[in-house]
Amino acid sequence: MHDIKQIRENRDAFAAGLARRAGFEGVKAEHAADAVLQLDGQWRDAKARFERHRARQNEASRAIGQAKAKKDEAGAAAALAEVAGLKEAMQKDEAEERELEGDLKKVLSMLPNLPAADVPDGPDETFNKEVAARKSGEPPKFDFKPKEHYDLGEALGLMDFERAAKVSGARFVYLKGALARMERALASFMLDLHTGTNGYTEVVPPLMVRDRAMFGTGQLPKFQEDLFEILGEWRQLAIKAERATAELYGRRQVYQPMYEIIERLGQCVSDATEETSDPDSLVEVIELFKDVSSAFNEMNADMGPLGATASELQMQLDNIKERNYSYLIPTAEVPLTNYVREEILDEAQLPLRFTAHTPCFRAEAGAAGKDTRGMIRQHQFSKVELVSITTPEQSAAEHERMTDCAQEVLKRLGLAHRVMTLSTGDMGFSARKTYDIEVWLPGQERFREISSCSDCGDFQARRMNARYRPKDGKGTRFVHTLNGSGLAVGRTLIAILENYQESDGSIRIPDALQPYMGGLKKIEKK
Repeated sequence: MHDIKQIRENRDAFAAGLARRAGFEGVKAEHAADAVLQLDGQWRDAKARFERHRARQNEASRAIGQAKAKKDEAGAAAALAEVAGLKEAMQKDEAEERELEGDLKKVLSMLPNLPAADVPDGPDETFNKEVAARKSGEPPKFDFKPKEHYDLGEALGLMDFERAAKVSGARFVYLKGALARMERALASFMLDLHTGTNGYTEVVPPLMVRDRAMFGTGQLPKFQEDLFEILGEWRQLAIKAERATAELYGRRQVYQPMYEIIERLGQCVSDATEETSDPDSLVEVIELFKDVSSAFNEMNADMGPLGATASELQMQLDNIKERNYSYLIPTAEVPLTNYVREEILDEAQLPLRFTAHTPCFRAEAGAAGKDTRGMIRQHQFSKVELVSITTPEQSAAEHERMTDCAQEVLKRLGLAHRVMTLSTGDMGFSARKTYDIEVWLPGQERFREISSCSDCGDFQARRMNARYRPKDGKGTRFVHTLNGSGLAVGRTLIAILENYQESDGSIRIPDALQPYMGGLKKIEKK
C-alpha cells in the first residue's frame, strides 16, 4: 500500500515511478495518480465538512443552555432545531466520509509497489539483467542426450502423473520410494543450512490464512483467481439452510402468508448449493430467512429448530458479506510475513529472520498451456521459504544476504545457476526489487527459475500496519519486509534428476545430500 501523504506531496515522482510498471505506462500512470488524488480530495472535503458541522453543533448545543438560562424559549427551540438538522447532516457526512475512504483504500490497494531506482526498465522477462558476479558453476557435459525429469522419474517407476490426474486432476504428481525420500531430504538439508549456518529461525506456520493476511502481503484483492479459497464454512451454512428450507417447503401450504417467500427461498438455496456458487449467493438466503422470521413473529408462531438455523445464519452474515474466509497458502511468505501484522516492534528485535518448509497451493490461473508436463508448474508443491523483517536502513543489505543464502543451497548441491535482476515488467506486485535465481536444466537446455528473492520495502508493512519503534524512541516507522525461496523443493529435485542423470537412467545423489538419504549414493530402477 502506498502512503497517500507521499502521493499528495510528490505527485509527479509517484506517477513517474508507477509509469515504470507494466500496465501503467505513460498517461495511465498520470491518470492513476490523478484518480487517487481526486478521491483523496473528496474524502478530505467530506471529513472537513463533518468537522465543521460538529463544531457548529457544539456551538448550537451551548446556545440551547444559554437561551434556557435567559428564559428565551424561542431561541432554545431554534437552537434545538439547528442541532437536529446538524445531527442529520453529520450522519450524512460520516457515511460519505466512510464510503470515500473505502473507495480510496480500494484504489490504492490495486496499485503495485514502485520499483527501486536500479531495477532495469522493460515490459517483460526479456529485459531482465543477469548479475554476472553471482553466476555459479558450469552446466555439466553429457556424452548422451539428457532427458527431462518426468521421463527419468517415470522410467524409474518413482514418479506417477497418470494416477495423480485420476485422483486430483492435472498438475499433480505421486512421488514414491527414493524420490519421495529425496523430497524430504532436500527440505531437511535446506532447513538445517538456513537455521544452522544462515541464522534463520524455523517456524511451522498455519497453512490456512484469512483474507486480511492475503491482503497484507499483496495477493488480495488483485490476484484472487490464483488462490484456493476454502469454502467449507459457508457451504456448511448453505447445507443447513437447505435442510431448514426443505422443512419449510414441505409445510408451505400451512404457512400460507409466507408462501411466496418460501418459494423464493427454495430457489435461492438451490442456487447457493451449486458447485459453481460463491459466498455472495448465501447473502440473499439469509435475508429471506429474516423475512421468514418476521412472518413467524407476525403470526405469533414458534419457528422451533428453524429459529436456531435462522439465528446462526444471521450471525454469520457479516462474515459472508465481508468474505472473511480462509485460503490455502500460495507460499509461506504469507503467514511468516503476517507474523508481525498490527504490531509495534522494538528496533533491537530487528532483523527477524524466519524460515519454513510448507506445501504451497496455487491455482495457476494464467498458466494454461505452460509446462503442462512434469513438475515445473503444479497446483501443490513444496517449498522452503525465507522471510526477513528489517529496518529501512538494513533492507538493501538484507536482500543481498537472503540471495546469498538461497544460492548457497545450489552451490552445496553442485548445481550451476545464474541470478537475474527482474525488470519492472516482470517483477511481482509487492516487490520493489527482485532477484530470480535460475538453475540449469540439461533436459530443457535452459535456465529455469528456482527462487525469487524480493525486497518489498514498506509496501507490505503498510498493508499489515507493522511498525517498529526506533532506538531514539521518537514515534514509530513501518518495517521493511523481504521474502525469498530457499528453495522450491520440487524444482530442486528436478534439477538434481536432470543434472545428475546417467546414461542408463540412474541418478547420482549429490555428496551434500547423501547423509539425508541414509547414505544412498545412486537411485536406480529396481
